[in-house]
Amino acid sequence: MFELAKLSSEARKDLPKSKFAEPGSRKFPIEDRSHAANAKARASEMANKGKISKSEKAKVDRAADKVLKRK
Repeated sequence: MFELAKLSSEARKDLPKSKFAEPGSRKFPIEDRSHAANAKARASEMANKGKISKSEKAKVDRAADKVLKRK
C-alpha cells in the first residue's frame, strides 16, 4: 500500500486546482500516488456516511485513478 505523505496547510494552499479531485472546492488532493489512494479511501468513507453522493465519489475515483495509473 502507499505511505501517506504529509501535506501542510501552506503546501495545500499552493497546490493548483488541477491537483484536486474536486477542484472547485479544493477537496481530495491527488498530487501524488499516496494522496490519490487516500482520496479514494476518504471518498468511499464519506459516501458510506452519506456526506457525498455516489456521483461525487465516482468523480473522485476517476480523478484518483488517473494519478494511480501513471508510471
